[in-house]
Amino acid sequence: MPTGQQTKTQKIMLQPLVSLLQAGYYTTNPDAMAYSSAQAGMFILIIAIGIIGYIVQARLQSVFKKYSRVQFPGGLTGAEVAEKMLRDHHIYNVKVTHVSGMLTDHFNPKTMTVNLSDAVYSSTSVAAAAVAAHECGHAVQHAQEYAPLVMRSQLVPVVQFASSAATWVIILGLVLLASTNNETVCWLGVGMIAMSALFSIVTLPVEYNASSRALAWLESSRTMQGVQIDQAREALTWAARTYLVAALSAIASVLYYVFLILGRRD
Repeated sequence: MPTGQQTKTQKIMLQPLVSLLQAGYYTTNPDAMAYSSAQAGMFILIIAIGIIGYIVQARLQSVFKKYSRVQFPGGLTGAEVAEKMLRDHHIYNVKVTHVSGMLTDHFNPKTMTVNLSDAVYSSTSVAAAAVAAHECGHAVQHAQEYAPLVMRSQLVPVVQFASSAATWVIILGLVLLASTNNETVCWLGVGMIAMSALFSIVTLPVEYNASSRALAWLESSRTMQGVQIDQAREALTWAARTYLVAALSAIASVLYYVFLILGRRD
């Protein structure tokens, strides 16, 4: 499920757009206010991806709500499913805990906890079991030192700093570019945004792999069978698509900034 860091990264991606759309105010060259076709295309693409992201998120919530009403024969709660999957993988140093909110489920490697939301922890639904198993998939990745997860964890502090500073660095860079034609600070800001984009890209294999592990275990352990597996797969597929949209948005944002700076050379 989308984590706090992932949500924050997506929001940070959009903040510099306001600054960049006002870039014309920081230049004395009237021609620089006109967007090139590449810049306009990237801007339209970002808007389109944003709309798609809203649709995917709405669909995820709809699917989750649908399968939250479907009980599976095992009768285990989300917390019990999580504990069983951890035991089956011989992981005994991870605790299953409850966290408030909707779709706020996540694995925290620092506290070694699988945190399950209100709608998952005590629910005996197909959706709850799928989400709980997915989060335990991350715990298994951590135990096995899954390379993309290790890389993502290492990127977290870097991305947290870059995300908070990128907006101001880009604004400063635009001012300097307009007054001195020096692009250095602008490119530094783009590099910071690119770090957030890299985080989104690295997140993709982490999330898809966790879902794959979850589904494989749900089926092999006979926790779910038949149609319930298909329902769980649908729920996790829509969850994974939110990360795919985020990654596409991040890439488009970086390209937009690159085209904007290159276009202002003219």
